[in-house]
Amino acid sequence: MRLGDDSLILGQRLAEWCGHGPILEEDIAITNISLDLIGQAISLLNYAGDLESKGRDGDALAFLRLEKDYKNLLLVEQKNGDFGDTMMRQFLFDAYRKLLFERLQNSTDKQLAAIAEKSLKETRYHFKHSAEWVIRLGDGTDESHNRIQNSLNNLWRYTDELFYVDASDEVLTKAGILPDLSDLKSLWLKEVNTVLELATLQIPTNNWQFEGGRKGVHSEHMGYLLSELQFMQRVYPNMEW
Repeated sequence: MRLGDDSLILGQRLAEWCGHGPILEEDIAITNISLDLIGQAISLLNYAGDLESKGRDGDALAFLRLEKDYKNLLLVEQKNGDFGDTMMRQFLFDAYRKLLFERLQNSTDKQLAAIAEKSLKETRYHFKHSAEWVIRLGDGTDESHNRIQNSLNNLWRYTDELFYVDASDEVLTKAGILPDLSDLKSLWLKEVNTVLELATLQIPTNNWQFEGGRKGVHSEHMGYLLSELQFMQRVYPNMEW
């Protein structure tokens, strides 16, 4: 459910860029990444519905839950802001998600491993795309450098939640279904630092961190996002494309 919600909410956020990209090629690229994420969400939430065995499919989980029932990271629900904000949010998430899917391929849950294997091919492209933009903007003009440094300063506070662990994670890790997220943090920091050095960007020294998304406690942006995401299904119940 958490994996599916991360993909769903970030996919919805990126869909807001459709028709508004800074150049045509980037408009298409962001929209394609959005579609990749929504495709991942479909696979993950359908599987979550099967495991739950309460008669809820992926559509019901995506469109008919209350805000507190979504378990996505706070990072992915943050507003798009400018292009630099979007690319920095994407980069921080992609670096984490790539490492996670690499290890989920070896999950003892064969269905989850298969979803991870398919999603990893897309996520590697997502990471390459966002990392290149972070480098381009960070090592570009004074204006682009300052703006994406501000993006990093504002979004870094949400990164600790990437490695949030509770009793459920511990059970899944022990069963070999989920990798140890604490082990991923050092690898993620190394990957992120490599790109930030090329981008001439500095990690903020303020260590204040926000969390809550994994427990269903969201930022003020989430309600507005869900009102758009859920509108059609709420107004026309049981509709199908």
